[in-house]
Amino acid sequence: MKANQDGEISGATTQTVLRRKLFALVDMKKTAVALTTAARAVIFATVGIVSLCAIWQIICATVAPDLPTPAVALSGFATIMADPFYDNGPNEKGIGLQLAYSLRRVFIGFFIGSLIAVPLGFMFGLSATCRAIFNPIIQILRPVSPMAWFPIGLAILKVSEPAIIFVITITSLWPTLINTATGVSSLPQDYRNVARVFAFSRATYFTKILLPYSLPHIITGFRLSLGVGWMVIVAGEMLAGGTGIGFFVWDSWNSLNLSRVISAIILIGLIGYAIDAALMRLYKHVTR
Repeated sequence: MKANQDGEISGATTQTVLRRKLFALVDMKKTAVALTTAARAVIFATVGIVSLCAIWQIICATVAPDLPTPAVALSGFATIMADPFYDNGPNEKGIGLQLAYSLRRVFIGFFIGSLIAVPLGFMFGLSATCRAIFNPIIQILRPVSPMAWFPIGLAILKVSEPAIIFVITITSLWPTLINTATGVSSLPQDYRNVARVFAFSRATYFTKILLPYSLPHIITGFRLSLGVGWMVIVAGEMLAGGTGIGFFVWDSWNSLNLSRVISAIILIGLIGYAIDAALMRLYKHVTR
């Protein structure tokens, strides 16, 4: 009997060891796949960047000799990044400070727009009557060029700084509003039936069913809204002047310093990519 027990213990130990080895092999395979995928992404990105620089160099050598070459632009980029936070007066600020001004305006406008868009999106998604009443207004206002709102903002607020935030608020709320309404209105009838069968309260229905189902749509709206806001801020600051990455681009153009313009464009793209990637990670976390 003792021998049988020893045999059972030995067999269980062997199974445990084998199971651990199997899990280790699976983890190694997953790690290898992840590393391969990351390496492929880096290689493809490198090929894309090198190809773009080659095309850029060809354009500089043929049709646009006044355009800075990639080497000159890279040198200008290194120069502005060497001291990005200097402050020598109202019109002499480093690009780091200019980006900080722009990001502040974008996030304030986006936050105000979201406070308006999300509740309205839920209201329109839950009520077909509200959708029928307000949808024509939304479809008329949504395609309006962002800069067309700038004079309205100036007329209401009298100062360019809040007028820029007003423009970002107006233009960035539409994607969030529409995506939120779409998510709420597309809730499957089965979900509603479950809530009815279990007699969920309104609060429970909202927190346990409606919000979790709609959240991916809302985050998608956030991604689109921040992208719109980040594009609009450049044009708005060109008009308003003073500070911001848009003012930096316009001031660099007036100084005929195209390498600074291209450096600012690269930074605008990188920051936009980083914002979108962060929200994409949030989206994947919510939907997994």
